[in-house]
Amino acid sequence: MQEQNALTDLHVGPEKPDAAVVRDALGVGVAVGLSGFAFGVTSAGSGLTLLQTCVLSLLVFTGASQFALVGAIAAGGSPFTAAAGAFFLGVRNAFYGLRLSQVLRLTRAVRPFAAQWVIDETTVVALAQPTRRTARIGFVVTGLSLYVLWNLTTLLGALGAEAIGDTAAWGLDAAGPAVFLALLAPMLKTGTERAVAGLAVVLGLGLLPVLPAGVPVLVAALAAPVVLWAQGRRAGGEAW
Repeated sequence: MQEQNALTDLHVGPEKPDAAVVRDALGVGVAVGLSGFAFGVTSAGSGLTLLQTCVLSLLVFTGASQFALVGAIAAGGSPFTAAAGAFFLGVRNAFYGLRLSQVLRLTRAVRPFAAQWVIDETTVVALAQPTRRTARIGFVVTGLSLYVLWNLTTLLGALGAEAIGDTAAWGLDAAGPAVFLALLAPMLKTGTERAVAGLAVVLGLGLLPVLPAGVPVLVAALAAPVVLWAQGRRAGGEAW
């Protein structure tokens, strides 16, 4: 009975071999970790030093926020707006942590270290597992492989950018946004998610010529409450 209660927060399904969990987790870690090269190139191209670029990946370790930060800086935005945009993108990880704390049930001593790895990829892999044991394996393997590879490719990307000079002349400044869109697109499965993404794009691109760099990203965050409000109004109208 205690074991059954311990798994109520998980989707209980057929047992999954540990080797299969490790294989899937490594696949995600390697596939996403390689995009750290794009961040290294983009960061160096925006004017950050090699040390600053590497410290960002070591301490921040959330790709969307890192790309938003260096993108805003590259566009001439102030450090405040750049940091604010990165912060709001990273807030979602706090909500991931609330769910993962229920699923993983880690000890208090381990939680501060595990928090560094609470990102999109580790959350998806952990929550896809049928038991707490496999969720923990998926979380650790994904987090470890992604953290190591992301930081290694960040270093290689920054060194490569310094070697080739102007990244904009090679079109490498577009690598970061392209990688981010490639990761985001498959996640837009419902009409609501696609509506939020579409409105965010319209707001971000539409306001780009008239607002300081970094601010359009913050305004685009209003897409989610606007879409949810509109859906609520429509649902209320249909109820009547």
